Amino acid sequence: MLAVTAARSDLIGVWLAEEPNSYDAQVMRARVSVERALRAHYQQHASAASLEEAARQASLMAAHREPRDPVPWICLLALAQVDGRQVRREHREVSAEPMLPTGPWGLLHGINQRDPHNREAFHRVLQFMLARSVPPAASLAAVFDFGRWVASWSPAGSPLLLLPLYALVEQCRQQSVQHRADPLWRRQWAQEPTITYAIKAFHHWFQQANQAPLSISDLHHLAYALWAGHRFVEAAEVFTASGTYASREPWASVHEDPNHPDGGEALLLRARRESLSFARTHAPRVGPTH
Repeated sequence: MLAVTAARSDLIGVWLAEEPNSYDAQVMRARVSVERALRAHYQQHASAASLEEAARQASLMAAHREPRDPVPWICLLALAQVDGRQVRREHREVSAEPMLPTGPWGLLHGINQRDPHNREAFHRVLQFMLARSVPPAASLAAVFDFGRWVASWSPAGSPLLLLPLYALVEQCRQQSVQHRADPLWRRQWAQEPTITYAIKAFHHWFQQANQAPLSISDLHHLAYALWAGHRFVEAAEVFTASGTYASREPWASVHEDPNHPDGGEALLLRARRESLSFARTHAPRVGPTH
């Protein structure tokens, strides 16, 4: 989050000038450089290639200085999105899981050794798969397979249990970009295996997070999945936990009218209102029985 903001200024350059030997400043330079490279790539800017190389060198420098830190490795993994044709060898390694395509599995393994089940790392792999120069259907299929595979072995309390839900939201987002929204798309959230993933994430992530800080994006993806799957009582719990905080996604991608600028906000408010209302009227009664 700091890198997203700092990428618009020379803040990191000023910091490095004042503290040239600060590792924190060096690793933030890598973060900021990656953010700038990704922006230039997706905007098809002429400086994209040079910014990518600068980001790669900054990340490698930080990784060499502190080999135990997963952040420089995450920076390198994020840059894999730029290599949609998988030209670099480290971006086309064979996965140990046969159903998955070639990808930056060595980088992911390196991060997992330093910080097991790192949330950002696995989401970066999702972004890489979507950026591959293959037909969109093949990219989405790989995202689904990856999400299901990760959720199958993720431990209780891990936000990686939500990856299949992110994959389904991405499917809807891709369809809305192509103006092919399926009016029956929401039905699958109440069907197998989707509803099972949502319920598993609710019980094994949301209820077992042990008061750890939870991502607002994760909370809202789970709230949407439960609401769309007609699990309103559970959805109400998640909405209550998110409090007054909201995220743009998944609501902006899953509302019915992609041409409506406030459609995502309207859907969020509707889902929250319906879930809380249902939970109030269907809460289990506590007290003496007669």
